[in-house]
Amino acid sequence: MSVQDKNWVVVDATVLPEVILKTLQVKRMLANKEERSSSAACRSVGISRSAFYKYRDYVFMYEDQMQDHVFTLYLLLHDESGVLSGVLHSLTNASANVLTLNQSIPVDGAATVTVTFRLQDSAGVTALCTELSERKGVVEVRLLSGS
Repeated sequence: MSVQDKNWVVVDATVLPEVILKTLQVKRMLANKEERSSSAACRSVGISRSAFYKYRDYVFMYEDQMQDHVFTLYLLLHDESGVLSGVLHSLTNASANVLTLNQSIPVDGAATVTVTFRLQDSAGVTALCTELSERKGVVEVRLLSGS
């Protein structure tokens, strides 16, 4: 069955049966490697493995991304120790959640980096770009996309 053939419903978790919530807990525990097996995770939250397997492919946590904005930056950085670390520090200070980061091998003393991140306050992206462009070792900063 394709995604288009499914009937999706968003429901407030407070009205869901406990077994659904516990199934979601088990899925999160397994994804975060908090438990090594589904058996151990099911025991930990107090549901049977059969209940977990019955629901696991049909329940998913909804992550509200309407409040967050996703941006992609292109950066050209000098090939110097600590430059990328400084960029990441600026992103952390702006409360950005880095989703992807791709860096090329330096050529002629510079490397390109594209970084995609989630930021709650879209107004902060302009200040972030300004801060990054003023960092030592940052040659260029371009906002490629943002929503």
